[in-house]
Amino acid sequence: MESDDALLNLAFLALADPVRRRIISRLSRGSATVNELAEPFEITKQAISKHIQVLEQAQLVTRTRDAQRRPVHLNPAQLEALTAWIDQYRLVREGQFRNLDVVLRSNAAASGKQAKD
Repeated sequence: MESDDALLNLAFLALADPVRRRIISRLSRGSATVNELAEPFEITKQAISKHIQVLEQAQLVTRTRDAQRRPVHLNPAQLEALTAWIDQYRLVREGQFRNLDVVLRSNAAASGKQAKD
């Protein structure tokens, strides 16, 4: 089993490629087969399959078997893990900016008060 850090690394590396990001975008609208995923691209189905394998290794997508079809699905749990990792840093920065806003407003109010005196 991959460590959380290793999975994050694989996920971000997988998402660094624009084709894989477009595949993720397409899958956000629903599951699709390799043929369906390959339609908008001017690359081979084999190349699309390799991109899907990278996304699978990063656990961003899964495949199931439905008779002869092997649809590809987004893995919401892994996407949520990426979002949580990003959010922890975003929330820290937002808190810092809110604190800065308070200081700036306080300074502006103090400057305005001094100007009246």
